[in-house]
Amino acid sequence: MNIKKLTASLCVCMTLMVTAVSNAGEQLKVFILAGQSNMVGHARAHTIATLYASDSPRDRALLNLVIKDDDISREELESQLEAARRLDQLTGGISNSKVKDLDDGPEKTALEKKVEGLRSAHQAYKDRISAACVVSDRVYINSIADRNKKAGKLAIGFGADPSKIGPEYSFGLSIAEKVSGPILLIKTSWGGKSINYNFRPPSSGEYRLNEKELASDRVGEIRENAGLNYRLMNEAVKEVLANLKDHHPAYDEQAGYKVSGFVWFQGFNDQFSPEFRDGYESNMVNFIKDVRKEYGVPEMPFVIGVLGTGRTADKVNQNAVSLAQRAAAKSTDFHGRVRSVESYLDYSNYSHAVFEKGWPEHFYEWDTVGSDRPYHYLGSGAFFVRLGDSFAKAMHECMSK
Repeated sequence: MNIKKLTASLCVCMTLMVTAVSNAGEQLKVFILAGQSNMVGHARAHTIATLYASDSPRDRALLNLVIKDDDISREELESQLEAARRLDQLTGGISNSKVKDLDDGPEKTALEKKVEGLRSAHQAYKDRISAACVVSDRVYINSIADRNKKAGKLAIGFGADPSKIGPEYSFGLSIAEKVSGPILLIKTSWGGKSINYNFRPPSSGEYRLNEKELASDRVGEIRENAGLNYRLMNEAVKEVLANLKDHHPAYDEQAGYKVSGFVWFQGFNDQFSPEFRDGYESNMVNFIKDVRKEYGVPEMPFVIGVLGTGRTADKVNQNAVSLAQRAAAKSTDFHGRVRSVESYLDYSNYSHAVFEKGWPEHFYEWDTVGSDRPYHYLGSGAFFVRLGDSFAKAMHECMSK
């Protein structure tokens, strides 16, 4: 081949290479989310509207992030709460005792009809808020939230059941404002799991059985299942990574993907045993190192949600698990690429005030702003929207480090 032909061939090859690069899509950013029941998420989506009760500029911005209906307002929330209080007065709350205790007759029939109308309006409000929640065209998710296993566009419904959310919802929407390209969330979460046993990372070594466990007839089973959820987590993540085109339509094989970060929200079940509490920091450090090794990302950004069910700074500061989570994030091994996020700062004190009134007697008012008990952060959509956004901000800081 003469020089002219060789030069021409090289030019054609270079042109094809440049064209291929320019036509390639952006790299898919994958974020892994894992933990126990508060990563599962027990907040009914309509409770997100509790944010309308806030005067905080941040909460207003979050409403713009997650609600697509401009007609919903603080006035609508207040009107709904007033109607809910009226319904509680008429019924006696969840017991419905004020209706049940009436003798059959015209008075009871009239009250039942009135209550039925108010209940229908109450449900219509909840449905309206849920329907107004944003569905992302750019962020997709594959999620295991206990028994609720599903995948698709990021929306409400990836919590404990199709009506609920966890931190994944606003995390995905918020991180999408901070990074470019397609985004895939992979969430694996199971309630009631500890890091010392269920999510035990390989580097923490063999699980030490306590006296009660050693005396049982299940010693072999207990040893075998140590770290089971750590293994299940990785199996689920790797299955998705092996079939990315099935999980995000914008995935481009040429551009590839990157495991861009990991969010961990767990800790409740490690509070109740000295060994579990005392080992939390080392287990957390080992977990981060093992996950980074598992996915070949030595400096993977990692965010730890600090256990904050105590609600106040004083109570959280007395919790050994919370302190261990903070300490793990500050480990010098991580060079600032791990952040801890204080979940108690995002607590819905508005929902807490209603809960404290006595939720059974004030059931419909409570049902407007909360879904669960304090150990699930009251099942507050306002809380989980705030927290997911806090996770996204911390993640972006880690990514920028």
